[in-house]
Amino acid sequence: MSINRQQVTKQDRVVAVMGPTGTGKSTFIEYATRQNGQTIGHGLQSCTEDIRIVRVNHPHDGRPVALVDTPGFDDTYKSDNEILTMIANWLVKTYRGDVNLATIVYLHRISDNRMAGSTLKNLQMFAALCGRKAMPNVIIATTMWKKVTEEEGERAEQMLKRDFWKNMLADGCRTERFKDSHDSAWQIIDDAKKDQAPVLLPREIVDSHLRLNETQVGIVLNKELEKLIKDRKDAARRLREQVQNQNNELVVQELNELQEKINQTADQLRELKIPFTRRVRLFFKGRG
Repeated sequence: MSINRQQVTKQDRVVAVMGPTGTGKSTFIEYATRQNGQTIGHGLQSCTEDIRIVRVNHPHDGRPVALVDTPGFDDTYKSDNEILTMIANWLVKTYRGDVNLATIVYLHRISDNRMAGSTLKNLQMFAALCGRKAMPNVIIATTMWKKVTEEEGERAEQMLKRDFWKNMLADGCRTERFKDSHDSAWQIIDDAKKDQAPVLLPREIVDSHLRLNETQVGIVLNKELEKLIKDRKDAARRLREQVQNQNNELVVQELNELQEKINQTADQLRELKIPFTRRVRLFFKGRG
């Protein structure tokens, strides 16, 4: 087993592991590669701040497999724009290099008792990024089964299939339960189709020459950011009314912090309109 943060090869069968922060992406890879758990993040902060590539030989046929650990769109340190640019850049390189991105594993905590805003946003952006044609290569794997009873888990699973995963399942996506074991990880990996996944985002950028904000996932993100600005402006208006009535220093501080968040979100909206190639250059220049 080896880690390479840069490249995959044509000889690799590539498995991308995606999902919100805290769903167990690094844990899934630890079990698949029989590691000792040293790289697993147990806190609320994002463990995967970059795209991490872990190579391993398939336990049955011995062929090379590259497991790609990706950050979620609710990353602790990076904006959704930065995460999308990072993932888009990697997908474009993979697509242009004719690398076999065969399987996409999307993780979801079965212990979540509701589909919260950030979790729903992650799912919507993931579905838009993949597109309908790639769904037969997608596995939604539920995690954290030890934190719920069998009855609670089954009830949550049925609700998710009925209300949130319905369209993805209709397009050929499948679901599995990750049971925190080496065998369970590989059963999930092997459950998808083995041929190349026709992921929508790189095809939109490379073949259709779309800007990032013109792609399906870019449109979803744009709508989410606009909604976030609206919600925060409404909250700021209520705080201003409270300041006028009370002149509370804590409320004033909260209002200033909220205004800063509004400005940051507005900046993300503007950045979405920058051409993708320039965004990639700016992103990596900023990391240097």
